[in-house]
Amino acid sequence: MTAATTTAPVDWRQEFSSANPASPAARIAFVLLAAATLYPFFSPGVALMLGIAVALTMGNPFPLATARTVTPLLQISVVGLGAGMNLVEVGRAGAHGFLYTVIGITLTMTVGLTLGRLLRTGRDTSLLVTVGTAICGGSAIAAVAPAIRAKSHEISVALATVFFLNAIALLIFPSMGHRLGLNQAQFGVWSALAIHDTSSVVGAAMQYGARALEIATTIKLTRALWIVPVTLAVGMVWNRGAGPGATKAKRPWFILGFLAAAALVTWMPSLKPAGHLVFLAAQRSLVVTLFLIGSGLSRSALQLVGKRPLLQGFVLWLLMGSATLGAILLGWIG
Repeated sequence: MTAATTTAPVDWRQEFSSANPASPAARIAFVLLAAATLYPFFSPGVALMLGIAVALTMGNPFPLATARTVTPLLQISVVGLGAGMNLVEVGRAGAHGFLYTVIGITLTMTVGLTLGRLLRTGRDTSLLVTVGTAICGGSAIAAVAPAIRAKSHEISVALATVFFLNAIALLIFPSMGHRLGLNQAQFGVWSALAIHDTSSVVGAAMQYGARALEIATTIKLTRALWIVPVTLAVGMVWNRGAGPGATKAKRPWFILGFLAAAALVTWMPSLKPAGHLVFLAAQRSLVVTLFLIGSGLSRSALQLVGKRPLLQGFVLWLLMGSATLGAILLGWIG
């Protein structure tokens, strides 16, 4: 998808009428698949991969409508996810891991962006892969992408990289922890700091034990709160050095909506049931959005991006995961 595609006016009537060059069967199948991702069976990773499979086989029959829809859906979903956060509880429970989180995010961002420059990964793709590794996987990518006006194929590649590495971590981390003799507290800290996505952190820690799950969840949720300052900072400075003709990213005000939703649920307990429903709806909305993002990928876009983002994500994950594990084994992280 080119920049012109995302900025050109959309002829909605042509997209959804017989003037659309896609076959009626392709259009119906696309709509049905998008609707199917609303069901809980579809995880974010599955929805993204399904969208990519659709894009590379039958193609996206609504490319302009999808391009125009993705960004507002991402923003709305991120705001809704805030309704599932309790700022006080998460902050109190994760205070023990605060210093580790700050150091971990800072090091990961520094190493990740440096790797991106060395590997010559696309600037925005490199940032998305790095942020996804540093904070909380797909949620961080979803929050930062609108702030830098990332293209659909850049978001798809970054998400695919993170979800692929999440799947590997979910499978190998528990067995590695047992082989290395990590106790539950140590494994909880390691999984929270070295695995991207919250769902994969929970899945890995759950296999290890109740104490590991408790520690991993609290540290990971505290880490997830860093979506707010990181996204705000990125939105303000990422394109500051862009040329006069470049399109600058908007400041991510929707992140303030995320914070406001979390604050409302935190300090108005009567809103907690409604907030939970909003949170669940936002989760499904995000899954549908990931399907749409995946469907915006094309063979030409894959060739344009190349293998560098996957290599960057893998090397970054390996370096930071190994460094965290080494610090735990040496007793630097308790």
